[in-house]
Amino acid sequence: MSRYIATRAIRGANALVGEAEVMLERALVEKGPDTPIAFPNTAYYLPVIFGMMGKEVEHLGELSEILDHARSLLHPTPSQEHWTPYLGETLDSGMATLIAAEAIEAIRYVYGLQPESKPGFESAGGTSFTSPDMNGGDGQSPNGHLNGAIDDIQLRSWGIQLVDGRMPGFAAIVGCAKSNEAAVQIVRELQRRNILCFLSGNVNGRSIIDQLDEEGVELGYDTYTVPFGTDTISAIYALGFATRSALTFGGLKGGQAREILNYNKDRVFAFVLALGEVDDLKYAAAAGAINFGFPVIADTVIPQILPTGVTTYEHVVSMPWNEIAGANDSEKAEQLVQKCIEVRGVKIQVADVPVPVPYGSAFEGEVVRKADMRAEFGGRDSRCFEYLKMVKLDEVTDGKIEVVGPDLSAIEDQGSMDMGILIEVAGRQMEPDFEPVLERQIHYFVNGASGIQHIGQRDITWIRVSNKAAAAGFDLEDFGKILHARLHSDFGAIVDKVQVTIVTDPDQVEARLEEARAAYDFRNTRLADLTDDAVDEFYSCTLCQSFAPNHVCVVSPERLGLCGAYNWLDCKASFSINPTGPNQPIKVGRVIDPVRGYWEGTNDYAKAGSHGVVEELAMYSIMENPMTACGCFECIMMLIPEANGVMIVSREDTSMTPAGMTFSTLAGMAGGGIQTPGVMGVGKYYLISPKFISSDGGFKRVVWMSSNLKDSMSEELKVVAERAGDTQLIDRIADERSVTTVEELLPWLEENNHPALTMDSIL
Repeated sequence: MSRYIATRAIRGANALVGEAEVMLERALVEKGPDTPIAFPNTAYYLPVIFGMMGKEVEHLGELSEILDHARSLLHPTPSQEHWTPYLGETLDSGMATLIAAEAIEAIRYVYGLQPESKPGFESAGGTSFTSPDMNGGDGQSPNGHLNGAIDDIQLRSWGIQLVDGRMPGFAAIVGCAKSNEAAVQIVRELQRRNILCFLSGNVNGRSIIDQLDEEGVELGYDTYTVPFGTDTISAIYALGFATRSALTFGGLKGGQAREILNYNKDRVFAFVLALGEVDDLKYAAAAGAINFGFPVIADTVIPQILPTGVTTYEHVVSMPWNEIAGANDSEKAEQLVQKCIEVRGVKIQVADVPVPVPYGSAFEGEVVRKADMRAEFGGRDSRCFEYLKMVKLDEVTDGKIEVVGPDLSAIEDQGSMDMGILIEVAGRQMEPDFEPVLERQIHYFVNGASGIQHIGQRDITWIRVSNKAAAAGFDLEDFGKILHARLHSDFGAIVDKVQVTIVTDPDQVEARLEEARAAYDFRNTRLADLTDDAVDEFYSCTLCQSFAPNHVCVVSPERLGLCGAYNWLDCKASFSINPTGPNQPIKVGRVIDPVRGYWEGTNDYAKAGSHGVVEELAMYSIMENPMTACGCFECIMMLIPEANGVMIVSREDTSMTPAGMTFSTLAGMAGGGIQTPGVMGVGKYYLISPKFISSDGGFKRVVWMSSNLKDSMSEELKVVAERAGDTQLIDRIADERSVTTVEELLPWLEENNHPALTMDSIL
């Protein structure tokens, strides 16, 4: 262990704890000990403090005990005369740094300092609440402010990408790159590998956030590039994200510090990239990250720390910028990112997509605004559709991409044009049932190109191409290149040949659209006939076991995965692609109880797949042996016994519910692979299934539902109401616009004649 690093980290930790104590003392005088403190929209209080100490900090005065604990972890700086290992003292100091940093950020929220909009804040008493290194930079992201703490909703929306490997890990980038060119290339290399980037810190007042802003790089949740703040301590939000990953998906509880740290070392592939000069505070923060098993890679000359078991490989790696091979800063940035991935051991899968713009899942959420648009297909002024069909091997030429009709150059600036994307696939293992599975992937594949926005599917597709993408050389043929490359990369086990035709000729668009709609209708009929009773096998889904080891998910034709991302056909295709993968067939075998949904095969799988934690699994009940969840569910269902029914809360709903809890708090009861009767995480399209909690009374049991579900699924829910024999059923269900407590709910249900009030007891 380096005495130099230990000295700097311990010194930095002592300084920050002292800073936190001064801030708290002043805040107690100005605001009072009973002042509420919290990070927004999280059930995990101050997450690092809650995870490491088990303390549910809700008021300012409670931070006194927290900072006393942080001070107890501090050590004197190492003697110059006697060498000792120092590792334990350094790690303790790192944890003290994280606790103090989170306390400071909580106080800043009290003063309206977070999310950060400017560096520094003058309190009523004139004291500037800045951290020791917060001495410059304008603190502005392209959206006018930085993100601050990540809420639980965003954590869960990223959940499925974390568990299925599309997002293999995250990088906490602290400081300022050697140049703007280097900053952009570092982020692009990480985005290309679908690695989430958390940005914070500065060097002499200049931050990588400033550099990316100046180069027009879009920052935010949608592009996997999240700016926390322009000072070092804002990196605490990345460690809070890591802590909540263990609590949310791993089923761990606050106070299980060792388990949380080991969980992150083994399951959350993250690292710290320190850019520019490393001061005492950065050494201290890095020591905190090492506690989590996250190595630190620096682009300056600092001592290195070899493996001791706290991280998987090296703890600290120095890769001085001037010594990196490369003709320019972009090439050096590529080498630096490759080193980071090597040190952390992140497993990367990158499809080689030959298009003239950056490509990766990190760009899937990009929005192309009207002012930045070169052209669009679909939407208000034109039509756009996509259709994938299976053909015989001798009917298609692999790699053939043809544009039939005018190209992008024929469209006036910010104009529109009709377009159809026709994909013909052939393969010895391909089946007609896989057509809609592959077709749905077009959305993700096309959205992976920077500067391209794809919305919708089938004949309601809407695509925009940005000015920047067009200027880089992106043309209609590139849609075909993307689809050819990704279908081979992701579905190579069932797809041998891919041919793409982009149709813009008006007559051809009309004819091909008619053909596509006929296929859509046929598939709808086919899917309607695909019921649980019509098949002899369901599928397991163990993707989430990478984060929730004891969770089991059983997917049937009438019950999709709780994440909403995988249905029975998806799992069938996945098994054909990867016979040893996460989706395995479950022979349902003898029926034990057709009403509640018990089969010998599903029970046997539940016990084996959960390592004995789940003994039995009822497919059609929330009250008896319900399915478990990892944490990336789209909705939470919960019993409201007073109303003889259940409520359904959307992941996007931050309002209070009749259960007296928000979604974030409820999620702690439903996630982590725990089987809790009366509480269940589900995918939103399970709500429209005929088997939706059918043994408990079905959809008539729903007494409260988030309004965004009502609104976004209105057409589908109308069908459910008709099937239930009550066309007014959806209007009889309360939502947060009318009811937020049980006391309000019961009179509202009576007034609206909700059927649950007259049904048999659900208990």
